[in-house]
This record gives sequence, structure tokens and C-alpha cells, in this order.
Amino acid sequence: MAVKKSELYNSLWDSCDQLRGSMDASQYKDYILVLLFMKYVSDKHRATLVEVPEGASFNDMVKLKGKADIGDQINKIIGKMAEANALTGVITVADFNDDEKLGRGKEKVDRLSNLIAIFERPELDFSKNMAEGDDLLGDAYEYLMRLFATESGKSKGQFYTPAEVSRIMARLIGINQSKSQDETLYDPTCGSGSLLLKAASETQNNITIYGQEYDNATRALCVMNMWLHDNPDSDIRLGNTLANPLFLNDDTGALKQFDYAVANPPFSYKSWRNGWDPEHDVFKRFEGYPLPPDKNGDYAFLIHLVKSLKSKGKGCIVMPLGVLFRGNSEGLLRKRLIQQGYIKGIIGLPPNLFYGTGIAACLIVIDKEHAAERKSIFMIDASKGFIKDGNKNRLREQDIHKIIDTFLSGTENPKYSRIVPIEEIASEKNDYNLNIPRYIDNQDEEDIQDIQAHLSGGFPRYDVESLEDYWKVFPKLRQGLFNITDRDGYYELSVGTDSVREFILNHQDSIDFKQLLLSDFKVWKQNIATFLKSLEPGEKPKGIIENISEGLLQLFADKTLTDKYDLYQILMDYWYEVMQDDVYVISTGGWTAGRELNRLMKKNSKGVDKAVSGLDGLEGRIIPTALIIQEYFAELQQQIEDIEAELDSIKSRKAEIDEENGTSDDSLINDAYVEGKTSKKQLKDALADLGKRDDENAEAHDLLNEYLELLEKEPSLKKSLNALKNEIERKVISKYPKLSEEEIKTLIVDKKWFSTISERIEAELDNISHRLSNRIKELADRYEKPIILIEKEVEDLTSKVEEHLKAMGMAL
Repeated sequence: MAVKKSELYNSLWDSCDQLRGSMDASQYKDYILVLLFMKYVSDKHRATLVEVPEGASFNDMVKLKGKADIGDQINKIIGKMAEANALTGVITVADFNDDEKLGRGKEKVDRLSNLIAIFERPELDFSKNMAEGDDLLGDAYEYLMRLFATESGKSKGQFYTPAEVSRIMARLIGINQSKSQDETLYDPTCGSGSLLLKAASETQNNITIYGQEYDNATRALCVMNMWLHDNPDSDIRLGNTLANPLFLNDDTGALKQFDYAVANPPFSYKSWRNGWDPEHDVFKRFEGYPLPPDKNGDYAFLIHLVKSLKSKGKGCIVMPLGVLFRGNSEGLLRKRLIQQGYIKGIIGLPPNLFYGTGIAACLIVIDKEHAAERKSIFMIDASKGFIKDGNKNRLREQDIHKIIDTFLSGTENPKYSRIVPIEEIASEKNDYNLNIPRYIDNQDEEDIQDIQAHLSGGFPRYDVESLEDYWKVFPKLRQGLFNITDRDGYYELSVGTDSVREFILNHQDSIDFKQLLLSDFKVWKQNIATFLKSLEPGEKPKGIIENISEGLLQLFADKTLTDKYDLYQILMDYWYEVMQDDVYVISTGGWTAGRELNRLMKKNSKGVDKAVSGLDGLEGRIIPTALIIQEYFAELQQQIEDIEAELDSIKSRKAEIDEENGTSDDSLINDAYVEGKTSKKQLKDALADLGKRDDENAEAHDLLNEYLELLEKEPSLKKSLNALKNEIERKVISKYPKLSEEEIKTLIVDKKWFSTISERIEAELDNISHRLSNRIKELADRYEKPIILIEKEVEDLTSKVEEHLKAMGMAL
């Protein structure tokens, strides 16, 4: 069965659940990742360079479930695998026989048995259901890294660079231009290797990877990460990069230099001098530079990265914002780097992106190749582009794309990006300070209050002209919305304040503009729908979404009043919510996966899986049952909904009668209730006691009859409802296997995917007119009652009060 990404992630999450509580995430990550490694290499060993010795596969672990010595035997199996592949100290970091972490006796046996059972699930069968070449496993590893970093807490999450930041860094250094496997990529503080791998993934030629990591367990994560991403030849070494850099030139003993470098070193590392004497550094890294402060190693890592690049090398490093403006020796270091022309660009990032710290950071892009001719530094203030994600902030797809597009094109955008001349940076005013707000003002324009409009009314011309972008598109709307007055600089609205929104939304300019955008979108949608329906098994989902999303960006690139990145985000949100899973299933199992229908299982109170009965228990693999009903059994569904509505009405009316009569001693039909409840027999008895209907008992008689009719009608409706539900369930079950491939494609592409995407895009296009109407309404409300009118109202009210007081003989 084809796999969904969400199912893979859910299983990995469940595996973590088995270990939560017995240890924290910084520890249990070692167990999960080792098992993931063992499962992957066992399933894929014929397609990898891994040797799986006899008795050292994941299947051998499966045989241990329920056995008393399971922990010890797992250690031995992993030990065999490690020894055969020179991975001792890498996959042997976790002790599966540790009573302190895993429990004793049966507790440990059950925990490890359950853990192994999770990795036996179909969605974790890497032998056949991965989208080849699309790095689904790599995404799973990335998912785990983010999960572990989130749960590890402030002091232990620094091994992971958020994938969004890694993607940006990889593109900014232009590593996609790498032409040969002989070219090199280096990370001096590589952590779990996610940053290295994101950069390497941008190349087409398997660039040679080097990394050094100080922490042994984290280095083990990195090596496993390299193997799982088919980079087993990566050279990942253990050691302190500053005190003991391990990559040296074989001929000279100097630092080895690389074509590309990326780094996310620990921020403001206080102990950077431990283990070496920077003043007498044998590698002469600070030759020509002052030393960084004794208790802050930011520039030590930055200079190391610069010195580790070849003469045409390019790099990118994450730094806290303080490196841009702190003074003393750091100011001198910054000045020297600027004078050398090494700094190509600076990107200010939002706060609280990184694990282990909440402070804001920046990316510094280094380019040695064009250093001598560099006359400017390109700056981007991307600090406002993010979304909240739990207790962290996260860059959205649109934020990533905008940063990359802007940097690579060198486009200047007000309040966002600017080419800053080095002459300006070196001026007496700035003195080589690179603090981004000195050069880019990202503050919103002040919303000016017009005193004269407050005093005398009117609609300020300044506010109308500030909306010029709209009037270029809606010229007749402007003419119809505002009247010229005899006061220079002021208009008046041609409609009432409460009618502004309706007037704008229904104006022909608004309607025509939206239709023009929708017509272009419709053409794009038709072309993309044709492309999607032509998908064949084996195609790469990441390439598919890149194709269609870039097309959407291009479509709206020159459309006035639209933000192409907002529209791009709509598509990407839906991709991650729904479409990605569907495309992965299709890419591995083909369109026939649309015929798959499963019965859901749910654990009962005893923890035993039981099938969920009825239509609610059915789940289409990639075609929802609701969509099948909508397209094929709409009439039957309407009958069900009509009966359900009628039953709801009966229920509501019964509750209303019960509330009014069931607990009141003086109610009309109190005799029909016993302890606040009634039944058909009690109602009939009460009717018999009333006797024949007459003027005196008519109201009670009618009420009892109404309630009796409700009770008698309800069972037959429920019976009909159950019959219809059973019928539609049978028809739905019967329909799935009969779906033709063309029907499946239409249902998925047109009815499922584009139904939602179109609805969301159209809503965003509606927001253009909504934003204008909201602004006009805001201004109209602001100046609706000028002070002169308010004063007149106060005078009139005061006069009336005085007259009333005088009439009452209480004149002031």
C-alpha cells in the first residue's frame, strides 16, 4: 500500500511516545534514530552501501519481542551492524539494556517490544513504498530533528538548524551552481548535519561533504543522517573546531579550504578560548584581525569560516544580531571584514526561530570571489515575516521564497531590502555599524489624524491619494465614491458611512478587476489540472509542487494589488495539509489508489482494536467518502439530511415542551409527567383524564396530542434514517472499486484539490476590495462627526435639559 507522509510521521511520533517519561528528548532521540537507521538499512541494503551481516538486521530484532533479554540482544545486533560498517560509536550510542532509562523486567520488555512493533508498520516499510529520489526518509529525519529540538528544551536543542533557515542559506551561497563532485562543502559546527544536507541537496553532482562537531552523541546523529541521505562518504569528525580544527591541507598543514561553507555555531559562546591560545594560533586565523572578546566567540567562528574558504569561496553563517553593531574589538573585526569586501549580504531574521535561544539572529553571506570589486552590501530586513508555531516562530514558505528571490535578484523593496553603499556604511555617521534599521526603515507609515477634518468634517485628500494604487485600478469607483467640496483639500463621501462597504464591493470596477484575475487564474488552473492528471508512478512530489507553485508565482507576479507570495502561501498551505499526502500515494501506487477504501479501527475501553461501524467508519485512501457521496449519491444524502433535520426539530420541540411543563406544578399538562419525564402511555392517560376536547381544556388537549404525535413519529423516522444510511454505506462501498481512472483523476484533481484551492484563492482576491472598503470605512467613521457638529449636539441637548429643569421649577 502506498504511503502517506502523515502516516509515516504519526508512526514516528508513536515511537517517541513509547519512551517519553522515562527520559527526556535529548536522550530518547538516540534510541529512535538508531532504530530508524536499522530499519532503513535492513529494508534498503541492496540499494545502499551498507553491509547487513547475518543476524544483524531489523528482522532479527523482531524475533526478540517479548523475550526477557531483548535489551541485551538488541545491543548485540546493533553492535554487529556497527562493526561490519565501521559505525561503532555512531549507532552504538544508545544502550537498549539500560534499566534506568527503559525500566526493569517486564516494563523494559514491553516498552522495547512495542517500540519494535511500531517500526514494523507498513508505513515504515522502506523496501517498496517510498517515492524514489524524493528523500521521504530525509523529510522524516528532519521531522524527528525538529521534534527532538522542540522537546529538548532551551539548553539541548542547539544540534538542529531549522530546515527553513537551512534552505535559505543553501540558496544564498549559490551552491546550485556547483559543477563537480570534486567541489567541497564544509560546516565547522555541523550538529546533526541538517544544514550540510540541505546545502548539498541543492547540487546535482553529489558534492563532497565535510563537517566537524564537538559533541560525540550529536556527531553520531550527523553520521547516521549522512547515511540515511545516501551520503555515507561524508567526512564527519569529532572535535573542537576552534581549538583543534581537523581538516588540514595535506601539504602545508594549514587549514583546509573549501568551495562552500555554512555554519550555525553556538551564539555568543563564552568558552571559545578553551583548549588553545588564540594569540598564538598555529593556523594564523586572526592574522590581520584583532582578537574577539574573551567571553564572546561569535567572531571567532565567523573568522574561522572566512579563513576556511578558498579564494573564490562562498559561505553563509548564522549570527546573533549583536555582531552587526557591537563595538570595541568586534567593531574593528567588522570594519576589517567590510574593508576586505568579504561580506556580500546580511539578512535580518525574525526572533525566536532557533532552538536553544529566543534572540533574533541574522545571516551573513560571505563571497570571496568578488570581494575586491565590492562597493555595496545587500541588506534584507525579513524580521516581520513569520508565523507562530507553538512556543517558537517559523518562517513560512512565502517568507523563504521572498528572501531568496529578493537576494538573488538584488531587488530593492521599500521597508524590506536595500543595496547599501560601503561608502555610506563607512561614513562618520555609521562608522561601519551594520545594524539593519540604520539602513532600512521597516516601520509602518504613521496614520495621520487630520485636525481640520476632525474640526469641520470632510474626507482629507491626503488619505484619498494615499490609496492611489487602488484608484489606478478602480478609477470610476473613486469618482463615484467621493464628491468635490468647496473646501480645498477635502472631499465628501457620496454614500452613507454604513453603505461604504457594499458600494465598493458591488461597484463594476471591483467586479471587473476580480473577474480579470479569475480568468487568468482559470487558464492556469486548467493547464495545471491537465499536468496533474498526467502524473505517473515514480514522479517526484517535490518536483511536482515546485512546478505548479512557481507557475502560480509567475501568474501573479505583475498583477496590481495582489501579493504573489500571499497567493503562493495559499497553495503551499494546502500542499502540506492535504495534497502532499495524495501526491505521494499516487507517485508510489498510481491513480488506482483512489479505489482504496478502509474501515477505521478504534480501541475500546479494554484497549482492543474494534472496527468503527457505519459510514463514519469508512475512510477513502485519497478520495474522501464525502466526495463520493457528493458526486454520486447527492439525492440520497439529501433525504438523510432532511430526516435528520426533522428529527432535530422533534427533539427541540420535545425539549421545549419538557422545559415548560415537566417541572412546573401549575403547568397545563403536569399530570402527564412523573419525575420530570413522560411517555406515550402517560400522555394517553392524561388525555383520557381530560376527556373530550372543549373550550376549557383545548390548550392542554392540543399540547398533549402534539407531544404524542412527536413520540409516535420519531421511531419511524429513525427507522427510515437507519435504512437510508445503510443503503448509502452499501453504495459507497460498492462504488470505490468501480471507479474508472478518469473518474478518479476528476474527483481528486478537479473536485478535491482545485475545489479548495480555487475557493481560497478567490477569497484572497476578494480581500483586495475588502481591504479598500475597510480603510475607507475606517476613515469615514473617524471623520463622520466633526467637533463642530458634536458641539452643536451638546448645545442642543444642554438647552433641552435646561428647559426641562425650568419646567420642573429647578432652573439653574
